[in-house]
Amino acid sequence: MTATKMARLVATSLLLVAAHAASAGPIDAKVQAAMAAEARPQADRDRDANRRPLETLSFFGLEDDMRVLELIPGGGWYTRILAPVLADNGKLYVSMGTGRVSEGVLKEPGFGKVTVVDAGDNMRRDDTIGLYVVDAVDFGLTNLDMVLTFRNLHNFNAESRKKMNDAVFRSLKQGGLYGVVDHTRRHMQADYSENRRRLDPVLVIKEMLDAGFEFVGYSDLHYRPDDELVYEVGRHTVTGNTDRFTLLFRKP
Repeated sequence: MTATKMARLVATSLLLVAAHAASAGPIDAKVQAAMAAEARPQADRDRDANRRPLETLSFFGLEDDMRVLELIPGGGWYTRILAPVLADNGKLYVSMGTGRVSEGVLKEPGFGKVTVVDAGDNMRRDDTIGLYVVDAVDFGLTNLDMVLTFRNLHNFNAESRKKMNDAVFRSLKQGGLYGVVDHTRRHMQADYSENRRRLDPVLVIKEMLDAGFEFVGYSDLHYRPDDELVYEVGRHTVTGNTDRFTLLFRKP
């Protein structure tokens, strides 16, 4: 590479970095404000250093005017951040496994704009396989900008993951984004007692490609070299320090 080409490449890179920094400012400020909200529980704050929500949502490309669906929000850890960020210019939907968040976070002041979507999924645990299964899934939404799910896909069997991924694909607009974080399993490792709540990231990529998504990229934000990928994620030696993959996909 010539010196001229190198100089052009460096200049272009600097411009891209500067443009990203300029565009990231407002959304970063809103995320930080949501994280600092007085009503946010201390238990949620204690997990910020590990879960790194600002960096994670930045990697996924969240903007405050997006229509976003959060799948399986659990107790609402991310809902508490996403809802205020999207309240003024965007829209947040939550769907599947919304019982806890509906009875908790969404009854608090400031979360009235969040919409709970009945996906008709009939999510239930199948104790014969130790995983959750769903029937046909349909969110009844179109032209979403983004769908997010955090540490959830591992709870479902392959057939149910396919139904969920297909429903996400139908709900997103062209160019819409699908962000996934989950606990890492060794590639092609067979099931055993310690890895039920882990998932092979290569398998996840394959399943997303099969569903029609493009693979955008990954982040090492949640890479944890001390996690040897051999223990159940709830073990006291691992919990809070699990290696997690962070993947982003796009609907063509």
